[in-house]
Amino acid sequence: MSIATKRGDSGQTGLAGGIRVSKASVRVESYGTVDELNSALGMARAFCPDPDLRERTRLIQRELFRVGSALATPPESRKAQVPITEEMVDALTTQVHELEALPGLLSDWSLPGEDVCSAAFDLARTICRRAERATVRLAETGEAVEPRILAYLNRLSDLLWLYARKVEVDLGASSSLREMNGKEGPRWSRAW
Repeated sequence: MSIATKRGDSGQTGLAGGIRVSKASVRVESYGTVDELNSALGMARAFCPDPDLRERTRLIQRELFRVGSALATPPESRKAQVPITEEMVDALTTQVHELEALPGLLSDWSLPGEDVCSAAFDLARTICRRAERATVRLAETGEAVEPRILAYLNRLSDLLWLYARKVEVDLGASSSLREMNGKEGPRWSRAW
């Protein structure tokens, strides 16, 4: 059996359970963007010098297969949807709080690119936000979407911002946009 089935040559693809839809459907866009996110995280992991962050990233990548599967399984599918659990979201939240407590972590806007690994995590963060927006659009069409998927993606994008900043702290680098611009003043949200 070849990977080139030719079934998608007409612009249609199969969802979990065998349902055929347009490759331009919002559901395909949402799980496709999660797949893109997973690949971007693979690049970040490959560049990451920190064994702990590499392992944390690998675990998130495994969970993203569950998220993608849940998005690729419409309610009318004969295949059961993979659950996205509150524990998955809570584990990300715990990591966010753990990393926010690290001394020296940037609490300001950042300019991505101080290091190839942190830049890769920043790129993954922006893809994660796009996956979140696509999933919101899917839900707004009236399609059923596991609500914890949105919480998971929202929390993950915050965490990926923190991963990038942790890499920079460990390297002794700063990506503070405010400092680069020579500006003082109140600090703002970091992960938008």
